Amino acid sequence: MALHDKQMREVYAATLGELIDGNPAVLCLEADLAKATGTALEIGVKRAANFVNCGIQEANMIGVAAGLAREGKIPFCATFACFAARRAYDQAFVSVGYAGMNVKIVGTDPGLTPESNGGTHMFFGDLGIMRVIPGMKVFSPCDVYELRSMLRYMAADHSPTYMQLYRGIAPKVFDEDYAFDPDKLVRLTSGDDLTLVSTGYMTPAALQAARALAAEGLGVDLLHCPSVKPFDAATFLESAGRTRCVVTVENGDVACGLGGLICEICAESQPTPVTRLGIKDSFGEVGTIADLLDKHGLTPEHITDACRIAAGRRNQEA
Repeated sequence: MALHDKQMREVYAATLGELIDGNPAVLCLEADLAKATGTALEIGVKRAANFVNCGIQEANMIGVAAGLAREGKIPFCATFACFAARRAYDQAFVSVGYAGMNVKIVGTDPGLTPESNGGTHMFFGDLGIMRVIPGMKVFSPCDVYELRSMLRYMAADHSPTYMQLYRGIAPKVFDEDYAFDPDKLVRLTSGDDLTLVSTGYMTPAALQAARALAAEGLGVDLLHCPSVKPFDAATFLESAGRTRCVVTVENGDVACGLGGLICEICAESQPTPVTRLGIKDSFGEVGTIADLLDKHGLTPEHITDACRIAAGRRNQEA
């Protein structure tokens, strides 16, 4: 089976296992969700000495991770994004961020992806609230190749980090040669008519939209953002300066996540109209991912339409 045919959580567990084999200081912490995360067999059984099940107490798990990091360990602690970023936020802020501990927090099933778990398990503000913790790096991989490279970077980098992790199968964007660099946006398509910025789960849909628009003659500069913090503002501003038209798309709240960040940069450095696609002042709900993406205007067709409208408005104002 090719790597890109595997679930993201399978690759998370396998890569974490490889990291443990290479460095016994790497640990896997779970809050009684090892089966859901994919680490039950790969780490819990095969590498039990490096596995800690903290039970259903997510905030305490972050505190335990901070203590382990204080003793030189490299803990990766995973749970649903709603628990990792919302329930355990004080511990992430104080015990990890303020203390400067080398803890890797993994928020699984971000945004709309919990589907049938519904609104209680959908948290749309994790990218936003985690990026305001001083010193906290914030990542969101779009496929398994980026995930694997990102995890390797995280294990070698001595920084508090939050990473989103979609658990299912993600469409292939990169290949075996991909190397994650948190200081660089990744240009997936080139164009001078519109700048489209996406992150994580939404990048494959954005890529599909960019290709459809290219077939219509609209040149899209598609910038994939694997790192919300740090953020490659220079590449973005160069693109926005050329196109004078920006659309952002994310599986989260536009007020504080990628869309909010882009608007901050534009307001401070280069005023540019920005159309933000994502969740807007809404709680989650039970539904299939297809229905939820359609409701919130996040399908490739919605992205394509939004880009057409934004480019059309720019042309009228020119």
